[in-house]
Amino acid sequence: MKKYGKRYNQAKEKISDSTMSKEDSINLCKENATAKFDESVDVVFSLGINAEDAEQNIRTTVSLPHGTGKEVKIAVFAGGEQLSEAESAGADIVGGKELATKVASEEKLDVDIVISTPEMMAEVGKLGKILGPQGLMPNPKTGTVTPNVAKAVEDFKKGKVEIKNDKLANVHLAFGKASFDTNQLLENLNEVIAEVEKARPSSTKGDYIKSVHISSTMGPSLAIDINL
Repeated sequence: MKKYGKRYNQAKEKISDSTMSKEDSINLCKENATAKFDESVDVVFSLGINAEDAEQNIRTTVSLPHGTGKEVKIAVFAGGEQLSEAESAGADIVGGKELATKVASEEKLDVDIVISTPEMMAEVGKLGKILGPQGLMPNPKTGTVTPNVAKAVEDFKKGKVEIKNDKLANVHLAFGKASFDTNQLLENLNEVIAEVEKARPSSTKGDYIKSVHISSTMGPSLAIDINL
């Protein structure tokens, strides 16, 4: 059985077993974020989808009004003027075929997001064994395969994040920092909820969103009612 620290257990005592309103849960989440660093605030959706059915898997993005509070590191695969445009937009690593060759030889790419032009995907696709396990493979559904790489870089730097279910049919993502005020976190959370609801696969039956929980990095999980 997993053992928790004193701080976690004290915070857990303040939580009821029933669901809470979004605003109340955010306030309690902020109150419980007592670590010496600025904790992330995460949301986890348990979905009524069949994760083994490709047609029911969810992969989309949402632009958070107030960003995530985290600096994201972005690599861009492109050519010509698009490389300089991506770099000017804030890309941390840029390159074409030579970058793909370097990544293949080193078998790693230390970034949070990879963006590619459609033309470069023939080279990027060869890196599937490296990028795939890290969840970094560019995909048109998330706007990471695009002819306008500069705009994509700007969007992700400003707070565009990916929504993707895991093998257990859960969606887990950070939607801000504990230092954000309640309204900022609430507006970000509402955008995430709306996008998850919009992404419901047409083939799903029964309850789609089974439960929603939020927590800070070191705090306990809080069950919320997304309609409150």
